[in-house]
Amino acid sequence: MEAARELFGSRGFVETSLDEIVANAGVTKGALYHHFSGKEDLFAAVYEQVQREVSDRVVVEFLRPDPWEALHVGCELWIDAHLDPVVQRIAMRDARSVLGWQVVRDVESRYGAVPLRGALRRTVRQKAIEPLPLRPLALLVMGALTEACFYVADADDTETARAEVSSMVGQLLSGLRQPQPQ
Repeated sequence: MEAARELFGSRGFVETSLDEIVANAGVTKGALYHHFSGKEDLFAAVYEQVQREVSDRVVVEFLRPDPWEALHVGCELWIDAHLDPVVQRIAMRDARSVLGWQVVRDVESRYGAVPLRGALRRTVRQKAIEPLPLRPLALLVMGALTEACFYVADADDTETARAEVSSMVGQLLSGLRQPQPQ
């Protein structure tokens, strides 16, 4: 998987052959086929690994003591994690065309929306945001974060795009805030 990740991340799915993967991994094709049904199956495993790693980094931030700060910092980190060219190539560029939107959506939900829902639940319990239905709220916020990642990745000026998106993420989350008693 490490060899596949390196090649998929640098060259992309289409430009990477199984022969190159097994040569870089120092294994036989038989060994690869013992674990994976083919290149697409291997890519699916690499994609899930990438999403799990991004999620693991974000979840640490979602667990900060202050739920409101945790939510905001975690959302920002989600976008920052997608600035990595390997993450962009595998998770944002190739995954949708190789695996299809439903598989990608399921993985993104499992590693993105589900942890985000937990962070949102903490902020609701703290009474920092309005008590809204958490599943659709998490999906809506994750959808916005996904589009923010694409916007930044596609920008000619990544730094400016990242600053724009950061401001909007703050505004989006602030729009969920529950009015605090005076």
